[in-house]
Amino acid sequence: MATIAGVDEAGRGPLAGAVVAAAVILNPQRPIVGLADSKILSENKREALYSLIIDCTLSWCIASASVEEIDELNILQATLLAMQRAVHGLSIQPDEVLVDGNRLPRLSMPAQAIVKGDSKIQAISAASILAKVTRDRMMVDCHKAYPDFAFHLHKGYGTKHHLAELEQFGYLPVHRKTFAPIKHMLGAQK
Repeated sequence: MATIAGVDEAGRGPLAGAVVAAAVILNPQRPIVGLADSKILSENKREALYSLIIDCTLSWCIASASVEEIDELNILQATLLAMQRAVHGLSIQPDEVLVDGNRLPRLSMPAQAIVKGDSKIQAISAASILAKVTRDRMMVDCHKAYPDFAFHLHKGYGTKHHLAELEQFGYLPVHRKTFAPIKHMLGAQK
């Protein structure tokens, strides 16, 4: 039977923080009940499933692309890079990779992009949960480092609260300089 890895990312849209990708090879002998697209699960459910995924899968890897890489490459290329890192970091190399979305990273094995794959393929659902929980934890750490910004709440997304923080305090090293409104703030400083 072919070994299949599911791949997904979290954090393409926010104004701050890394983009995180995960790759997961499920263990058919240890099914995980409740896997679904991370966006429809509660934070508590994601956390519980995160532990199960870590414990029950054949192989998993979480990788990221930094804010600097996002600004240098663009968000799409940085996302594909994080996905590539996640797949290459698996302890078992899969026969095939199924990726959520419509674009594929460069890989040495066959791969298929599946739109809404995180709601159709359990291995992709598991990857979406690992990526989302990891990125959320990273943003909680950003809040601890920069308590003026409520990263633990808005996770770096461009909410009204986050935009008000940017206006009041300016941008931080964790902000993506190529994303509006940070890009506009930089342009206004010249």
